[in-house]
Amino acid sequence: MDSKLLSALWIITCATQVWAAHTRLEPVGRTYHIVEHDIREEFKQKATGIDIDALFNTHNRYQPANLHTLSRASSDRMFTVDLTHTLERNIKDSQGNLLYPQGFTFNPLQYARLSGGLVVIDGSDPEQVEWFKGSPYFQNHRAVLLLSGGYANELKQALQRPVYYLTHDIAARLQLKAAPSVVVEQDNKLTVREVRLATQR
Repeated sequence: MDSKLLSALWIITCATQVWAAHTRLEPVGRTYHIVEHDIREEFKQKATGIDIDALFNTHNRYQPANLHTLSRASSDRMFTVDLTHTLERNIKDSQGNLLYPQGFTFNPLQYARLSGGLVVIDGSDPEQVEWFKGSPYFQNHRAVLLLSGGYANELKQALQRPVYYLTHDIAARLQLKAAPSVVVEQDNKLTVREVRLATQR
């Protein structure tokens, strides 16, 4: 046999033995018998007691406790909301250093943009859902869709886009009174437009 080939085989054999020695895991130190139940078995036992249909139904029909409902817009209306805010107390970092003093006034729109706008509808009103699907905001996936009624998971699947809920704090800050409403940024302020649908109840 060629000496070079024999040397190569010897090197490979030694390297394999060294690698095997380093990958063989041996007990180190004192060991104890495991008395806890196998977590996989515990998961299996828990899973057998779950009503999957009820779980999915709960998920699909979820609404937050602070869901803010809106009446249907009875007329077209437009108004402006100024988000400028004045701090009522000092804001400090974890070291106690002052970051922003009480009385500091700022406008959040100077730091973050609302490029796609917000659209608020009552998801339980089929006409409002159809209005949204026919609006330019439906194709604009930067627009954020908020629900004042209905179920987000159902609409998310039907519309194939993210859907969120309108909460009390958001509605209060934007002064929302009716749906559908469209909120867009303009000159460092928000313009809110309430839309009266062609058919009224």
